[in-house]
Amino acid sequence: MMQALPPDLLRLAVSVLAIVIFAFANAAIMVLVERKVCGHIQRRPGPFEVGPFGILQTACDGLKLMCKQLLIPKNADPFLFRLAPVLSFVPPIAALIVVPFAKNLQVRDLDIGVLFILSLAAVNVLALVIAGWSSANKYSLFGAIRAVAQNVAYEIPLLIALLTAVFWFGSFRLSDIVAAQGSRWFAFTPWGFVAFLIYFVTGLAETNRAPFDLPEAESELTAGFHTEYAGMGFGLFFLGEYTNMVLVAAVATTLFLGGWHGPLFLDLPYTGLFWFLVKVYGMLVAMIWMRWTFPRVRFDQLLNFAWKILIPVSLANLAVTAVVLKLVNP
Repeated sequence: MMQALPPDLLRLAVSVLAIVIFAFANAAIMVLVERKVCGHIQRRPGPFEVGPFGILQTACDGLKLMCKQLLIPKNADPFLFRLAPVLSFVPPIAALIVVPFAKNLQVRDLDIGVLFILSLAAVNVLALVIAGWSSANKYSLFGAIRAVAQNVAYEIPLLIALLTAVFWFGSFRLSDIVAAQGSRWFAFTPWGFVAFLIYFVTGLAETNRAPFDLPEAESELTAGFHTEYAGMGFGLFFLGEYTNMVLVAAVATTLFLGGWHGPLFLDLPYTGLFWFLVKVYGMLVAMIWMRWTFPRVRFDQLLNFAWKILIPVSLANLAVTAVVLKLVNP
């Protein structure tokens, strides 16, 4: 049967399987890292009893989630209630298909790679809306409403920040952008650095990470849009969040930090995957660090920051980039 499959289809199936395995392994690692970083920041040990240094705690929690039953509330919409976690997990997995992890380690090198990622990333807010509305719970609905307002506001500066990089390199193909940077990363330019900072902040908001986690604020909305979810329904939202974090970090690495290229003289052959993962997980640790360092903002502050600061600054930065491009290439 394997021989009957076309080579491209077989390659795609194997690649998708590898990405799914990577997503599950990444979630397990990041849960442990987040707990340990949180523990050190807040001066508490974190998990340490289950296995050496608590490394088996995540496996136990995952097993517990898989064994729990997915209960559907009485007045909920059963189909949409089950669909929402899938919509939260599958699109970021699909988006990783076009990410160049190394020079020759990319499933599909699309000429519209940036647009492909953005189109799939936009499905995340749809999953949150479906989860909040179908749960027949007022806290879930409030969380869904917040998610829509937050994503509408922060997607604008995020798109403008990415458009700055696309303008500069003149391509939507991710491999072309990485090749054009080499060891001279786009973030080392003044306009690239500003775009990178804006993208990083908006990426935190798009993935609902603290201090921008208003759609699931425990102190106000219990758990927001996934209040009614248990078992692997909650687990898929959890996996989707960490996979979205990887996707945000991978796009930042590709467009602003030189992709698989190492810094200057350390950019050696066959080290592409190593440097790519170092950059991605460096940003993931920074996301975790910010979560356990900064307090959650008010919702009006959240929206004012996007509309009054990030959008004007990102537009001005895009204009500066266009002027510099015109001067460099008249």
